[in-house]
Amino acid sequence: MLPNTGKLAGCTLFITGASRGIGKAIALKAAKDGANIVIAAKTAEPHPTLPGTIYTAAEEIEAAGGKALPCIVNVREEQQIMNAVEKAVKTFGGIDILVNNASAISLTGTLETATKTVNLMMDVNVRGTYLTSKACLPHLRKSKNPHILNLSPPMNLNPMWFKNHCAYTISKYGMSMCVLGMAEEFRGEVAVNALWPKTAIHTAAMDMLGGAGIEKQCRKTDILADAAYCILTKPKTFTGNFIIDEVLLREEGVKDFDVYAIAPGHPLLPDFFLDVEIDTTAIKQERYGAAKEEKKSSVSPQEGADGAKVKAESAAAKPSGPVAETFRVIQGAMTEEHVRSTQGVFQFELSGEGGGTWYIDLKSKGGSAGFGKPPVAADVVMSMSSADFVKMFTGEGRRPLSRDTGKLKPTLAFMSGKLRIKGNMALAIKLEKMLSQLTSKL
Repeated sequence: MLPNTGKLAGCTLFITGASRGIGKAIALKAAKDGANIVIAAKTAEPHPTLPGTIYTAAEEIEAAGGKALPCIVNVREEQQIMNAVEKAVKTFGGIDILVNNASAISLTGTLETATKTVNLMMDVNVRGTYLTSKACLPHLRKSKNPHILNLSPPMNLNPMWFKNHCAYTISKYGMSMCVLGMAEEFRGEVAVNALWPKTAIHTAAMDMLGGAGIEKQCRKTDILADAAYCILTKPKTFTGNFIIDEVLLREEGVKDFDVYAIAPGHPLLPDFFLDVEIDTTAIKQERYGAAKEEKKSSVSPQEGADGAKVKAESAAAKPSGPVAETFRVIQGAMTEEHVRSTQGVFQFELSGEGGGTWYIDLKSKGGSAGFGKPPVAADVVMSMSSADFVKMFTGEGRRPLSRDTGKLKPTLAFMSGKLRIKGNMALAIKLEKMLSQLTSKL
């Protein structure tokens, strides 16, 4: 852990989305120095499923040694931003640091992303970051060491990061483009930087996306809090940087990263937008080796554009092998309770040996699973190679994807482009949770 130095004592930080998660962690780190924290978030009343409000966060900040100003702010509403900035300046005399942390996420394809969801991501991630920066800048320019820090990624134009969730990627890169532009526009006056995690961070959003057990593959929000603290205590000449938390902390002398892990020693899930191999997970073979292998198979005479159809015809005669066995076990394990709690129909388009079209029906009475199209229209269609399907559900495979298990994590498969999902993402997560309960049988 990075020790506090006291450099933020008396500084005023305006943090969006600070009622929970990463925003609150950054606030608490600064509070230990005796900083003033403006909690600019929209949760004033307790949320039915998400922990924390602006008021409970204020209590924690005060207990940690800081001064807190909770402000109800939906960054989609410019007037709410302006009101909070005015209140912050009136209360603390100015603003020294802005952290644009508020963000919205939907990992859905172009045809599956509702217009209101596109608007939400663009409004919160891009427009909200831009407008909050605009409102704070006149006050930041009066500070001795002003900073803007956006929680956004380095811009990686690998199509893999666009094809499965184009709208989300555009919105996050919009935040990063604010860094590019404003760092140059205000060079010498205000430092503007971006911070992004090397691995997945355990937050309420990650629980929603990854399902049960995902936390073991994540780090605590503390690592981003430490990295942010390091950035915000640097001089304003440190600007225009796209910083990865672990890389920066290693440069600062941090050697023990197990302290940041939810489950020390467990393989970690890489975050979005980072192609490079990281030493905590076997991501290189996920991003490069496996991709080359799939490309090679895609030009095979048996597995070209009609590969799935060819395999479907051959499997139709006598479905057998690991894929057929996996579906046989799923069929035997499902119960009426699974059907009641899931209420979804899932179609799998698998390429490679034993591939073709398979299904799991958890909507019809009794449920069913097997080869061919589902008896009723599918709510979710998942496409991947049959080898990866087997590894995802049974852990069998020639090349283990982590040091302690051969299982391919569904979230990692999706993030790395090996699994493509069309349809109802919430139902896909429900299926993953259900199948994780059947792991012992699979």
